[in-house]
Amino acid sequence: MKRLKKIVKILLISIGVVALITAILAMTSAPFWIRYNMGMKRAGIHRPPDYIVVLGGGGMPSESGLMRCWYAAKAADRFPRSLVIVALPGDTTDPQSSINGMKDELILRGVAPERILFEDSGTNTRAEALLVKSLISRIQNTKFKCQNSKFKMQNAECRMQDGKFKMQNAKCKMQYQSINQSVNQSINYLSILLVTSPEHLYRAVLTFKKAGFLKVDGLPAFEKDIETDLSFNSGLLGGKRYVPDVGDNVVLRYKFWNYLEYELELLREYVAIGYYWLMGWL
Repeated sequence: MKRLKKIVKILLISIGVVALITAILAMTSAPFWIRYNMGMKRAGIHRPPDYIVVLGGGGMPSESGLMRCWYAAKAADRFPRSLVIVALPGDTTDPQSSINGMKDELILRGVAPERILFEDSGTNTRAEALLVKSLISRIQNTKFKCQNSKFKMQNAECRMQDGKFKMQNAKCKMQYQSINQSVNQSINYLSILLVTSPEHLYRAVLTFKKAGFLKVDGLPAFEKDIETDLSFNSGLLGGKRYVPDVGDNVVLRYKFWNYLEYELELLREYVAIGYYWLMGWL
């Protein structure tokens, strides 16, 4: 019994210490900068993407889902030749589903419906990376079949021309080999742009690279603070005199609670990074 009490005491003290450290950190800008650096470490658009991949983070509407769609639509407008892949598990036949909600949001923001594709089965980042690669592979193979059909037509024309058969047939073979080689190599070399939350971007980029993509850029969906001064005078608003006036303390009113949320997000993400590292997915 004494041993149990000792264990409970140590546990409660440990929880109290962790809670105190968490609260102290939330009074500083450390959570903001840690999250910012995690979002920017793998961020950057270094080339026009062939595919813009929006990684779903919640239902629709949700803060994460709407912000990711907002950034993805901006990227799609900047790169009009890119296809947009919405990666979120859901029922694509249900018009009220979250995955269709993300599509609707993208269309609302100017993305043409024919540019939007679905990856609707992946339930974690690793699965999404593998399934997105499989989806892109099918798209590239479809393009190859169209090009292969064109090759067969050209080859048939070669056979009809006896005098130039050898030269043109060799040309056709070279074209076929070039097409076949490009299909085999292009899937890994295609450029993709990942759109996700800042704390998730580092793990997402490394996971997609581990899945075989060689050109992976990242776009973190940072929220934006309001520009207006939110201070107030409680006396002018009819507040009670004996209650402290916190109108000028924006840290206590807003940032403290936002930073507590950042700390939980970062803790979860660091645990996920460790798990992915142990699984060999990074």
